[in-house]
Amino acid sequence: MSLISYKTVNQISGPLVFVEKVKDAAYNEMVEIELENGEKRMGQVLDTSSNLAVVQIFGSTTGLDVNNTKVKFLGSSAKVSVSDEMLGRVFNGLGEPIDNMPGILSKEKVEIVGNAINPYSREEPSEFIETGISTIDGMNTLVRGQKLPIFSGSGLPHNMLAAQIARQAKVLSGGESFAVVFGAMGITSEEANYFISEFTRTGAISRSVLFLNLSSDPSMERIILPKVALTTAEYLAYEREMHILVILTDMTNYCEALREISSAREEVPGRRGYPGYMYTDLSTIYERAGKIKGKNGSITQIPILTMPGDDITNPIPDLTGYITEGQIVVSRELERKSIYPPIDVLPSLSRLMNQGIGKGRTREDHRGVADQLYSAYANGKDLRSLSAIVGEEALGANDRKYLKFAENFERKYVNQDFYEDRTIEETLSIGWDLLSDLPEADMKRVKKEFIDKYGKWGKKDATT
Repeated sequence: MSLISYKTVNQISGPLVFVEKVKDAAYNEMVEIELENGEKRMGQVLDTSSNLAVVQIFGSTTGLDVNNTKVKFLGSSAKVSVSDEMLGRVFNGLGEPIDNMPGILSKEKVEIVGNAINPYSREEPSEFIETGISTIDGMNTLVRGQKLPIFSGSGLPHNMLAAQIARQAKVLSGGESFAVVFGAMGITSEEANYFISEFTRTGAISRSVLFLNLSSDPSMERIILPKVALTTAEYLAYEREMHILVILTDMTNYCEALREISSAREEVPGRRGYPGYMYTDLSTIYERAGKIKGKNGSITQIPILTMPGDDITNPIPDLTGYITEGQIVVSRELERKSIYPPIDVLPSLSRLMNQGIGKGRTREDHRGVADQLYSAYANGKDLRSLSAIVGEEALGANDRKYLKFAENFERKYVNQDFYEDRTIEETLSIGWDLLSDLPEADMKRVKKEFIDKYGKWGKKDATT
């Protein structure tokens, strides 16, 4: 049956086209828009009401006019071709190749609007993912099937951190297939070139699929990109039985695109002008991570967002924190000290950490060492604030040890080279080395048997 073309456009507002007298249009239905000169553009139905359809254009609305534009409703939702051949390739936000290589030829075409995993079907995350970064592996462990966001700020090195995680992340059981799906939204050309060159130069591209949306690209493409990326991840995870790490940056640009579309639709704004449904919209992205009972594959998700004005109470990090299982916080204070990665472990949290660590997963002393490091570093930072008021000479000998510990912790544990890939054994060993500068009697968060087995106090005395 031939499809009907409508010439009943009555309004164009930003990326939106309003079409009257439309019958049976469906939400998320794909649309073909033909200009007077024969040029064709694609769009998607955003809203429908009695005889009216609101269509969002994938691209600019420049050149469209209300009298001569034809709109054809295609009767199906947006789909993307998926295949193993996507590994090692670079695509735009719509899933179209931008690496000067042929398109993906596949019988598998999957709708990009996936569903959150049914809670009953979810399998509890339990396996450790090693990123090679001590502040994550040791203090805020990433677990397979988890969604763990990174909260950053404008100008901080979250892009470097994303590239390092993508390059170094691995599951310890080496026999299992592991890949990275990397999605970047609203980035500059310079950032896009950085990601492509970094992935290519280090060889990480061979086990990665890149989706890149530039700041000059249509905002509608930013809304589509995470759905395309996650649809690809779901195919690789659940059809090809791979373990997939999805990295999405920057979710703030995604939310800004949502706000732009909402404003064009003249919707009643919510907090700070963002749409009231932003929580629900973000959950449709984050909740697609996890493990499904009976399936061998898994999807682990690391969304990265820049907090406007470094404000962690901004709606974007605030709502993200409600949906996800913790957060990694990037600190401007540490970055000013030339510490990389500048991750502040005190406000950071991995709610699923206990399920991925311990004997048989990382090491038996992991939990105790992490707790002792947290305690000692928090104490040292408090004393740093106190010494700024009363002076370091006013502190006792034991307090000065903790003050020194905080400095060493930042310089030796937090700080590491961009190309330094630490094993969990190395991370825990550095932790024990730092703790050995404190009195053994203060080690109240580590079991005595682990102090005897891994502690450096007796060994340190023996060498001096």
